Amino acid sequence: MKILILGATGRTGKLILEEALYQGYEVHCLVREPKKIKENSKKLRVFQGSPERMSNLENAIDGCDGIISALNISRKSDFPWSRLRTPPTFLSDVMKNIISLSKEKEIRRIVVCSAWGVAETEKEIPFWFKWFIKNSNIGAAYKDHERQENLLKRSNLKWTIVRPTGLTNFKKEKNRIESYDNEPKPNLTISRKNVAKFMVDALKRDELIGHAPVISE
Repeated sequence: MKILILGATGRTGKLILEEALYQGYEVHCLVREPKKIKENSKKLRVFQGSPERMSNLENAIDGCDGIISALNISRKSDFPWSRLRTPPTFLSDVMKNIISLSKEKEIRRIVVCSAWGVAETEKEIPFWFKWFIKNSNIGAAYKDHERQENLLKRSNLKWTIVRPTGLTNFKKEKNRIESYDNEPKPNLTISRKNVAKFMVDALKRDELIGHAPVISE
C-alpha cells in the first residue's frame, strides 16, 4: 500500500512517518517546509504545499491507496490562549478536499487523529479539561475535529477516527487501552509513539473501519 501522510512534520506526525517507513509502506508527504523532513528513504516522496490547496493535495495524493492525517489546529505557542496559527476550519476544509478527491483517486482507507473530548466523548473527560476547552483557544481544535469527524462519517470512505487521551513524549513502550463508549475507562495519557504505531497498524485492521476508539496507556 502507498499512503499519504498529512501533518508529517508535527510532533506526532514525525513518528507516524518513521513507523510507516519502518513497516515498509511507500509514503508521500505533503508539507509546507520539506526541509523539516529528516527521514531519508527511497520509499519516501516529499511534496511541498498545503492540503488546503486542492491542486497541492491532488498532486500528493496521486497513486496513493490510503491516507493518515495527523493534522491539527495550531496555535502560536502551547499557551492555551495563544492566537491560532491556522484557520479555525483548517481540518474540516482539508477533509472536504480529501472527500472530493477520494473517489477519483480511489482512496481505499483513511485514518485520522482526533482527540478524546470530541463529540460524544466530551462527557468522559475531567471537568477541569472541559473548562479549558470551553474557555481557551484549545476549543477551536475540538470544534473543528468534530466538524471533520462528521464529514468523514457521512462519506463513503473506509475511515477510522483515533481519539488519543493526553499526549506525552515518553519513548518507553507501554500497553495500550482501546476504549469504546467509555469501556474500559481510559487513562489520562498516551505517548505519541504509541499513537503513531496504532495509527499505522490501523491501516491493516479492518475491524476498526467505521469506529472511533479512544486510546490510552
